Amino acid sequence: MSPHPDSSHDGTGRIGPGPGLGEGLPGGGRPRAAAPPYVLTEDTPVYVISVAAELSGLHPQTLRQYDRLGLVSPDRTAGRGRRYSARDIQQLREVQRLSQDEGINLAGIKRIIELENQVAALQSRVAELVDALESAAATLQQREAAVHASYRRDLVPYQQVQQSSALVVWRPKR
Repeated sequence: MSPHPDSSHDGTGRIGPGPGLGEGLPGGGRPRAAAPPYVLTEDTPVYVISVAAELSGLHPQTLRQYDRLGLVSPDRTAGRGRRYSARDIQQLREVQRLSQDEGINLAGIKRIIELENQVAALQSRVAELVDALESAAATLQQREAAVHASYRRDLVPYQQVQQSSALVVWRPKR
């Protein structure tokens, strides 16, 4: 008896789900690799336009207009349907807030979004450059330490120089 009603035992010691799609058919039979688990992030496009409109408090036609104007650009399905992410919903709310509460027109909002995106890109680039700089500094320190370790101290006797605070007056000979 199989350990799970939906699993089968194929005699190879492998216990798993029953035959996969295409197994037992001409051209099938190749075991498929397990699909990686689906990760849902705030950038994952999951909401259709009606749900996005409800979540943002806007009319679907307003969302279509914002898409045409380039204010919020959702991903598209193969059939060209719009799919909004949680980040898109947040941006729709921000566009609505700027328009309603601050009285900014849509062209101004588009410029604000462009500038915010530019700032974010520049901040990301600065972070990359800081990482590269820190990496280069660490490499430089390692190389410097390697050079100092390679000195041959047996060629020249090394003596620590004592620092003195004595004052010496020099007078030129006449």
